[in-house]
This record gives sequence, structure tokens and C-alpha cells, in this order.
Amino acid sequence: MLHPTSGCADSRPATCPCPRCDLLFGLDGVHVEHVDRRDGLLVVRVSSPAAPTGCPSCGVVAVGRGRRRRVLNDVPGVARVRIVWRQRVFRCDDADCARKTFVEQIPSLVAHRGSITKRTIAWAIGQLRGEHATIAGLARQLGTSWKTVWRAVEPELVRLAADESRFDGVTTLGVDEHVWHHVDPRKRGPKELTGMVDLTRDEHGRVRARLLDLVPGRSGKAYATWLGERGDAFRKNVEVAALDPFAGYKTAINDKLEDAVAVLDAFHVVKLGTAAVDEVRRRVQHDTLGHRGRKGEPLYGIQTILRAGAENLTDEQRVRLAAAIEADPAHDEVFVAWQCAQQLRSAYHAKDLAEGRRIAERVAETFHTCPIPEIARLGRTLRRWRSAFLAYFATGRANNGGTEAINGIIELHRRLARGYRNRHNYRLRMLLIAGGLDPTTPT
Repeated sequence: MLHPTSGCADSRPATCPCPRCDLLFGLDGVHVEHVDRRDGLLVVRVSSPAAPTGCPSCGVVAVGRGRRRRVLNDVPGVARVRIVWRQRVFRCDDADCARKTFVEQIPSLVAHRGSITKRTIAWAIGQLRGEHATIAGLARQLGTSWKTVWRAVEPELVRLAADESRFDGVTTLGVDEHVWHHVDPRKRGPKELTGMVDLTRDEHGRVRARLLDLVPGRSGKAYATWLGERGDAFRKNVEVAALDPFAGYKTAINDKLEDAVAVLDAFHVVKLGTAAVDEVRRRVQHDTLGHRGRKGEPLYGIQTILRAGAENLTDEQRVRLAAAIEADPAHDEVFVAWQCAQQLRSAYHAKDLAEGRRIAERVAETFHTCPIPEIARLGRTLRRWRSAFLAYFATGRANNGGTEAINGIIELHRRLARGYRNRHNYRLRMLLIAGGLDPTTPT
């Protein structure tokens, strides 16, 4: 046998009395009897000390009937680890007791009928959350199957997800949607999910975004239903609600978060301005040349420049922009639209919030009168969202950026797992990796 404390073979008996063996493996409720390593597998034989045990049904002291072998998967190291637990078997001698025989249980070691130790479950959850692991990858390390690992991990994630205390302390709430599968909805259900994200700032003013929940559908009803389920205490605590320019989410905020300030996300507002410039460019291109842009044509050559901020352009790019605009008088319309988008963008880049608000108010008051139809449409949109548009400057630059960061994490793990087929599993996994579940919460 290989003695774990010395690392060499010796002639010690099968039961090792060395207390350092128990300390080395750290298994709760049992002591190490024997350690053997062969063919890349470390086998640790353990047993519990003999002690009087009462019948679980009647409480009468039971009679020992020997032991049976139970193989458990443990945290892998250099080699895979198998725990061989010599589990005690008992007989109840009470004639009136319906339970005749039973086996000992050590909840701190392994769950009833489980095959993966409790500490391995904690290790697996840590790998999923912090090391971008997958269930399939963990199964390979443990030398078991995907289902075995997931059946061990899932109950703990379900317990954590059911803990309503994880919603405490949310003062800033973000919402966004994403597509979780690309299969026929008749086979796998709705493609879109609505995600709620905690965007509350810490004591240093930093946002530590964490996913709170994922619900099926992309609608105001889905968001409103989730808010309604959280209770009055949660809703009254929310002071700021960030969102994209989607009327359904705004309606849900108005109905369920009456005391919260709705804030239109800065990124999406700037994106609307950039999209308007692109629409003007394509329209002018077609009006002047009768076809879509082609390589070598002035407007086609500056399409990426028109999406950049003016302060980021190099001298060469400025020359190219000027040359393209001067190539045809009709191109002046594109340049005016680009200047409008730059003015909208400058509101968010102003160092002083008061100055940024003045620019934003000027945009909301003038864009809808622009003779360029795409810019006028943008102006009407901003006027319709005026209060949420200007709220950015009254809430310390509250935005939905943390929500987009969470979406990035979700997309990463969906790719690592090669997609998901079960929405329940998907929700639990994403809550874990995006900070919605705290594995340190005691059982």
C-alpha cells in the first residue's frame, strides 16, 4: 500500500492508525483506513467509528449487521479520487417497528443515495462559477457522467435560487432581453428571455452587476409579472430603473415601480443616432447613384468613419470624410446628419452633468424640426422618451451598461456549453455564473 504521509510503499497493516491520514484527506465523519494509487486513480477506503445508533423510525438502539462498500466520487487532484466508504448496516429488533434494517447516513459526507461527496459538489459549483467550467468538463475530471454531476449540483442551485434574500438591497434595476436558443419555438419554447439585473452601486460608487432572474418572453407583461412577484418591499426599494427604448418595459416600470426613475440607456440612445446617420447615407447613395454602395464610391468608403466619434478621427480620416462629402452637393445631407449624431453623443461625453443636460434638452427641442426625415424621426423618439432620456443626467449617469456586461457573460457560457436544450437548467447555470446565486449561503 502507498502511505499518504510518506509517499512510499511499506508493510503497514490495511488500517492506517496515523492521524495525519485523516488530516490529509479531511473527510468529515469518517477516518481513513487504507490508501491505494494505481492506473491514475487514488482509492481511499474510509469508515465511521463504531457508536450506538438509534433506529430512524422508533429510536430503539439498533444492532450492527456488518458493513457494505459504497463508492463515492471525490475532488480530483493529480489523479481521480474514489472514496470507498465501508457503510455500516443495522437491524432494528423492535417487533413493532416497520423498519427492519437500515444503513448509516453521514450528511456532511454525502447526500442520501448520492455518489458525489458534498465537498465535491461545492468544488464543482466553484469551478462552474469562477473558472468557466462546463458540466461535461467536470464529468470528465471526475470520471463519471454528465447526468451524475448535474443531479448532484442541481438541488443546491435550486435551493439558492429559491432564497428570496438574494433580492434584498436592490436600488437600481436593469432589464434587457436576449435569445437563448435558435431552434423552432414549437420544440423548445420562446426564444427570447427577459433578464433582470441588479445595478446597485457599492459604497465606492462602482456597479457590481449581478443577474437576478431570467423569465420567458420579451414583453412588458413578462417584466411586470416578475416585478409583481417580488413584493411591495422590493418594489419600493428600487429607486432607478434602467432600460432600452422598448415601450413594453417602460409600461411595466410605470405600473409596478411608481416611485422609481426610468432611465433610457445611453448606449442605445447613441446607437439610435448612429443608425439614423447610416439610413441617411444609404438613402442618399441610392438617390444619387441608383444602387447600393459599392467599393470605390465616396459614401461607401466612409461608412465606418460615420460611425466613429469626431474626437477619435485621425487626420487621414478627416481628409477622407471631407473628400467624400465634397464629391456631390447631395452628400451635405449626410454630413448634417453626422453632426446631429455627434451633438447627441456629446451630451453623454460632457464632463459636467449640467452641461450634458443642456445639450440633451437642446437635442430634444430641435431634432424633430430637422428637414432630414431620419433625424426628425429620431427627434420625435427622443421627445416621446424625454423624461427617461434626461433622467440620465439626474441619476449620476445611471445606465444599462452592467446589463450588457451580464449578457456578454451569458453568451460566453452558452458557447462553452455548445448551447442548451433545457430552459430550467439554463436559468440555474446563468444565475450561478452571473452572480445571481451565492454559493457561500449556508444550507
